Amino acid sequence: MSTGATTTEAAAGQEPEIEPVEEFRARARAWIREHLPPAPEDPDDRTEARWAHERQLQRLLWEGGFAGICFPREYGGLGLTPAHQRAFTAEAEGYDMPFATNVPTLGILAATLVDVGTHEQKARHLPAILRGEELWVQFLSEPSGGSDLAGVLTRADRDGDVFVLNGSKIWSSGAYVADYAMCLARTNWDVPKHRGLTMFIVKIHQPGVTVERIRQVDGSEEFCQEFFDDVVVPASDVVGEVDQGWSVATRLLVHERMAVGGGSPYTSGRPVGRETGGPSDDLVELLRARGLEHDTGARRTLAEAHVQSLVGRHLVRRVTQGMACGAMPPPAGAIMKLFHGTSIMRRSELALTLAGEDAVAWPTDGGPGSDVGVSSLARQGASLGGGSNEIQRNIISERLLGMPREAAGDHEVPYREVPRGGGTR
Repeated sequence: MSTGATTTEAAAGQEPEIEPVEEFRARARAWIREHLPPAPEDPDDRTEARWAHERQLQRLLWEGGFAGICFPREYGGLGLTPAHQRAFTAEAEGYDMPFATNVPTLGILAATLVDVGTHEQKARHLPAILRGEELWVQFLSEPSGGSDLAGVLTRADRDGDVFVLNGSKIWSSGAYVADYAMCLARTNWDVPKHRGLTMFIVKIHQPGVTVERIRQVDGSEEFCQEFFDDVVVPASDVVGEVDQGWSVATRLLVHERMAVGGGSPYTSGRPVGRETGGPSDDLVELLRARGLEHDTGARRTLAEAHVQSLVGRHLVRRVTQGMACGAMPPPAGAIMKLFHGTSIMRRSELALTLAGEDAVAWPTDGGPGSDVGVSSLARQGASLGGGSNEIQRNIISERLLGMPREAAGDHEVPYREVPRGGGTR
């Protein structure tokens, strides 16, 4: 793999020159056309075969010198700018890319590791991630927690040079095929809930970890629940400081909102239908397939979807650039996440309108719009994954607009004294 640094520059300890964006774009275009297959027909395929294929695609990017465009050179990335990443993403549109690796492995967890991991943690994991050898997931949400991410009951007890992990996590996307997780656990019960948490790197497939898949209403089984029974975690796998895990989780959530909202510089490619607002090309095909080209109402519906897509792309560009230059604080990522969650819901409604009666014919062989009905079953997930719409509105009101914080009965109360359901100390 080449990162673009010359031997002379490396030997002299100089910062290598940054390749001009347009030269990088031309080089990427030529490589993509020669090496990448066309995009798959089903961008939502989450079979084990697809996961294995995406690992191979990520390895292909690494070998071609296009993995980790904005990741540090020191840890296997290219050390380039978001402009270079946007250029590559534009050239890769229509080609097969390791989209499932983007979120959460690259855009959320590897990005968090770049910010707060130790040198040893980054050196051990980031190159392996960029080679497609490691997939990562988040072990954050718990069965009893709801939207209260800090209300963690999973505990990690110190025992010399290790911690012993017990408890359960849920709604972990793709945990059954992943290798590592960032897991938030409680290490101190005698301080308020936000102050007694620690973030750990946890190897998933090891003694004491049980992963169970959850079957969704649309038949998918991507989400998982995990159970920890005396799982041993080395102290060297603490991310950040002991009892300071909430600061790590806060940084992780910034990256999550960026990745889910479509503005992360660490994700590569643009999966069909997954960017903020969604493209309108597939809706154009649906409209034509149903013979609605001259239907005024249908054309108005299509126009709304197209406007959403344009607004979404410009919103992402404005917010990401604002955050990059310091004009907007990190919580501004909630704006992108909120727009993504609400626009995906609305786009699903527009697609159902265009599909008409075809949307109730399942499986997907009932007509040109029959897959719309199946897709609509998962539409609510966009308003929940990465934090619910309600949480994003709270973040925007309190941290961006300076409005008063929502009242909390457990503020400054030691967590062992807080009444709660779903488990005890």
